[in-house]
Amino acid sequence: MAVLIDPPSWPAHGTVFSHLVSTSSLAELHMFAEAAGIPPRAFDEDHYDVPARRYRDLVERGAVEVSGSELVRSLIASGLRVPARRRGPKLRAVLASRWDSVLPEHPQLGAELLDRWSEPHRRYHTQTHLLAVLEALDLLLVPADAPLRQAVILAAWFHDAVYEGTAGEDESASAALAADRLNGRLSGSAVREVERLVLLTAGHDPAGEDRAGQLLCDADLSVLAGSEAEYGRYTAAIREEYAHIPVAAFITGRRAVLHHLLTLDPLFRTAAAQERWTGRALDNLARELDTLG
Repeated sequence: MAVLIDPPSWPAHGTVFSHLVSTSSLAELHMFAEAAGIPPRAFDEDHYDVPARRYRDLVERGAVEVSGSELVRSLIASGLRVPARRRGPKLRAVLASRWDSVLPEHPQLGAELLDRWSEPHRRYHTQTHLLAVLEALDLLLVPADAPLRQAVILAAWFHDAVYEGTAGEDESASAALAADRLNGRLSGSAVREVERLVLLTAGHDPAGEDRAGQLLCDADLSVLAGSEAEYGRYTAAIREEYAHIPVAAFITGRRAVLHHLLTLDPLFRTAAAQERWTGRALDNLARELDTLG
């Protein structure tokens, strides 16, 4: 475990910047940054940008000096690297293209949803999460799902379109937003189906015959089956979103969430998701529960 820093050589805002990364976890990186007085706004997906004037102080605080290329290699090896296509403008362009494939005649609605997913208070429920859910659906949808495809994908776009960090209320508000925005754009039955699917993400417990609900819930929970580094990034982002909650209260609430997920039997409902993700997800959930005490 180490925090690395490369030489200040990246120009911006009249100075040059270094990158600060962790070789093990975002939690370690955020802890180091907070202790050093680096503001949260300096964090960019998988690293902190720090001005040249802070370089020597950060080294004295324990950051390990490495070359730029070594820092990148170490970040990739850690599993914490966020690919370019999942960043900023590139990420938005990727998502805009995906919107065009599901409801191309309404680009303004797609832009509104992307603005919502980009709200500054979000840390986990971001455009990155939206893309991850859509990519998970790519793996789960089969040709026989063609009649369900549009509703499931639109539900993915709307499922956290309203996010204030209040479980249950956010899903209800997101479902209401879907009903409002899709009314007149889709048939009444299609609008009601999207609304229903969004509401399912509050508990992730679709009925056995609900293929559409199973697809959406499995895709939303696919984050649970990430590598240890990816899962660490997920849990760190969740804690950031609930930074306003005292530690003890957060742990109590988080333990309740984990227990709920572990009582879902099965955790994933589609055969493809069960095969791909069950083992790693259960390991990750159990490990996090152990760390919470």
